[in-house]
Amino acid sequence: MDMSILILDKGTRCTAWNYSGQRLVAGLDDGIVVIYDSTDPASSTFISTSRFKARESSITKVVWVPPEYGDAVACISDDGKLSLWEEVTEDTEEHHWKMRKCFDGITSQVLDVQFGDGQTCLKLVAACSDGQVKIYELLDTLELEKWQLQAEFQNVIDLVSKFGNATCVSATISWNPQRSEGRQSSFVLGYSSNTPALNSPKVWEFDLDHQRWLPVAELSLPDDQVDEVYAVSWAPNIGRPYELIAVATQQGISIWHLGSNPEPDGRLSTQNVAMLSSHDSEVWEMEWDMSGMTLATTGSDCVVRLWQSNLNGVWHEQAVLAPAG
Repeated sequence: MDMSILILDKGTRCTAWNYSGQRLVAGLDDGIVVIYDSTDPASSTFISTSRFKARESSITKVVWVPPEYGDAVACISDDGKLSLWEEVTEDTEEHHWKMRKCFDGITSQVLDVQFGDGQTCLKLVAACSDGQVKIYELLDTLELEKWQLQAEFQNVIDLVSKFGNATCVSATISWNPQRSEGRQSSFVLGYSSNTPALNSPKVWEFDLDHQRWLPVAELSLPDDQVDEVYAVSWAPNIGRPYELIAVATQQGISIWHLGSNPEPDGRLSTQNVAMLSSHDSEVWEMEWDMSGMTLATTGSDCVVRLWQSNLNGVWHEQAVLAPAG
């Protein structure tokens, strides 16, 4: 028998689970952010425990900060502003949420934001409506208000190219979830815009020797029309000799193998190993399981689909989860 674990507030635009699945944050149409907590993990029942006004306009994206940096959430509002909120206790007051940082230095609209752990500090990558990518570093692990702009570039392979008239509707970012001493920070980024060169997903990696970010791979075929990218998701790796990345476009969901060892020109090899006929509609979200073997996708058809590869490397639809009635 199906059982509801919580009822979201009317006007909910976006949600995100924390790392443990014990907290849920929701952004509402009226700029309110609501926190739901599980009072009894054994019962899987959630109740609203906090709410605060983050912006005057609608909240369109919420993202949890990695847990080692505290209970904090980044919010993107409908006007493209990015702010960071932390749950704090001051003096004898109860827990409440306080704005730690408003990224006023970003003049264009922020479309997506994700956190990644570098070797030395927490990093934040923000994709903007003008095609610019901005990367910030946290200067003090104990003070979430202290961020510094580390890099700024456009999502293009030819770093000399400029697209001043680019208009981007949405963006999607996914960090490499692996953390190792020998591997630098990397992420994949794609756009939905009027500029094909910006749209195609690029893998960006930090070059420690030259202290800059470089595009090391492009996840598109030479004859691709470079459709607008709806979502990207980088799979966890528990022993594969290659990385696994999913890319959702109008054509469907493509699965890519990304080589681990650089070619002589510094680029990583890529191979498109599958094209999945997805939701016959726009894909909203994609998420891998902890093993990196099962991909969950959902779209505007309001259906969740689970995808897996068999022993021969052939990808297939494993299950379909549809709302009752």
